[in-house]
Amino acid sequence: MVDGPLADVLNCHCHRCRRFTGHHMAAASASQADLRFASDATLRWWSPDGAVQYGFCGVCGASLFWRTAEDAPNVSIGVGTLDQPTGLRTVAEWWMSEHGDYHTPEPDAVPHDLDG
Repeated sequence: MVDGPLADVLNCHCHRCRRFTGHHMAAASASQADLRFASDATLRWWSPDGAVQYGFCGVCGASLFWRTAEDAPNVSIGVGTLDQPTGLRTVAEWWMSEHGDYHTPEPDAVPHDLDG
């Protein structure tokens, strides 16, 4: 559960997010202090290169979160895990230079190429 506001959705197309999710990571950001778990006993974190950490369920393998560090102020939550209606909208596409050749970007989203 999130006990605070969620930022609108960013789609990240970097190679790490595509490998973690099987597509792109569609995520809404929240303060880590606002994140509440009934139990985090099966929550696992994986860092492929030290630049980012991905949270997933250790039982079913579901892709849940990403963050830049354990003590980062915010965590990005996979919006597919949220109950609907979310009231959120996609506002940006990140790392478009790495997007899958099958993907058509959101027409109203602002592209951000963070790699140059």
